[in-house]
Amino acid sequence: MSSNKTARVAGLLYLLVAITGAFSIVYVPATLIVLADATATADRIMSSEWLLRLGILSELISAVAFIFLVLALHRLFKATSEKLASLMVIFVLVSVPISFVNVLNEIAALVLLRGPDFLSVFDRRQLDALALLFLRLHSQGLFVVAGVFWGLWLLPLALLVMKSGFAPRAVGFLLVLAGVAYVAVSATSLLLPQYLPLVSTVALLLEAGELPMIVWLLLTGAKGAARAG
Repeated sequence: MSSNKTARVAGLLYLLVAITGAFSIVYVPATLIVLADATATADRIMSSEWLLRLGILSELISAVAFIFLVLALHRLFKATSEKLASLMVIFVLVSVPISFVNVLNEIAALVLLRGPDFLSVFDRRQLDALALLFLRLHSQGLFVVAGVFWGLWLLPLALLVMKSGFAPRAVGFLLVLAGVAYVAVSATSLLLPQYLPLVSTVALLLEAGELPMIVWLLLTGAKGAARAG
């Protein structure tokens, strides 16, 4: 496969990861979850259960596409630096199992809200509260645990972009900022949660630094063979 074709395949996969990821971890929770009200959250989910199920499926698709994305990028940049390209793959392959296991929290919330017979020892309010707890754990699993690796994988990718000679160096610099932003959100969540709203707002802007990479891969592709590092 030519470098141009590999770049465009990676761009399509990156776009798929971005769209399915944004839908499952941003849109669906924002639509269904009321952070301080377990009953309201339960009512929203039970009236739009299909949306939560679609979000779960979308999150799984995003995780699978992430694997193929990093393999395509490894193929594209391995001539620049095999070590950096391999490190990028390792970070992604660590994050994907975390994402898969974390989806179980959303499935657990669904089970609780559907109230099968073996849960009859709990009253409705208790089940709603437990469901919200699992949904909150899902969020923490994403942004605190998996988020570390979402940031780390971007750093070797950024160095590969800047060293390659065929990708714009500015794109690499924006990837560095995005990677740091993901890690900063995770660290702030654990160490300084009172500053999380501020850090998350700034991080959201920096994380958009991945978009130029997607655009470059899709519209420009690799104009030549990667330069050895």
